Amino acid sequence: MAVVSAPLTSQFSGLRRSSSKLDPSSPAAAAAAPQSFAHHVNSRISFSSSDSSHHRKPCRGVVAMAGTGKFFVGGNWKCNGTKDSISKLVSDLNSAKLEPDVDVVVAPPFVYIDQVKNSLTPRIEIASQNSWTGKGGAFTGEISVEQLKDIGCKWVVLGHSERRHIIGEDDQFIGKKAAYALSEGLGVIACIGELLQEREAGKTFDVCFRQLKAYADAVPSWDNIVIAYEPVWAIGTGKVATPQQAQEVHVACRDWLKKNVSAEVASKTRIIYGGSVNGGNCAELAKQEDIDGFLVGGASLKGPEFATIVNSVTSKKVAA
Repeated sequence: MAVVSAPLTSQFSGLRRSSSKLDPSSPAAAAAAPQSFAHHVNSRISFSSSDSSHHRKPCRGVVAMAGTGKFFVGGNWKCNGTKDSISKLVSDLNSAKLEPDVDVVVAPPFVYIDQVKNSLTPRIEIASQNSWTGKGGAFTGEISVEQLKDIGCKWVVLGHSERRHIIGEDDQFIGKKAAYALSEGLGVIACIGELLQEREAGKTFDVCFRQLKAYADAVPSWDNIVIAYEPVWAIGTGKVATPQQAQEVHVACRDWLKKNVSAEVASKTRIIYGGSVNGGNCAELAKQEDIDGFLVGGASLKGPEFATIVNSVTSKKVAA
């Protein structure tokens, strides 16, 4: 699905130290008006109450959700675990009480997917941490979408920063992976996010919009995509974007989808946050209107804490 145009990329250079001056009568000014940007990239950011989301109706008895999708929490186990530790983790997850109105997914290492699938409650779906760009064959070390479906995977995590910046995958390659996975019926958790130096240079939006465009140019549909915004500087570092910082990027990404794909896709597509999410900070993050869930790293290896993060959906509940 090709994008129409990208007006926002010319209007916003990212999280800037100061916003550029615009003619108040110009279309660019009209698009920029709803958002109050930071005086400094690492400061806490407030939004203007004139944002159109202020008037959006809540969905399914929840407040502070700009999108119409169900709350989504994924656990990325990365390259961690043994048969014994994963057996214990699965046991903890099976005994956890999880709120019903949340889609929950875990992504074990490849070699343990079958073990997890055969022992984990069906309440929690299984994701892969990677997939190939097409059918299997002479691709040493890769795993195909068909193989993942064969062992019961419903989702795949693509575009994670560790694949981008350590393995060297580029935007177009990731887009091809996403397109093929979707065409074969696998859901895609599509990761985006900026490096610390990109944030400090005021390029957060540029980077995220570029990565979004690579998905948009390639995918056949957005029906089974969850966007995961993960600022690279917050992954595994203990540093967490403030709720306001995360919200600012999420609302900008939703606005990009609205302007470059469609208003329907912008509303339906869930945009989740990742980056040192844990049981202590998830509730405040969940209260943000455009944060539709989480992609969790280290804390997903602890069953009770992961359950706390899943249940942070209650922070969005309408008070009785």
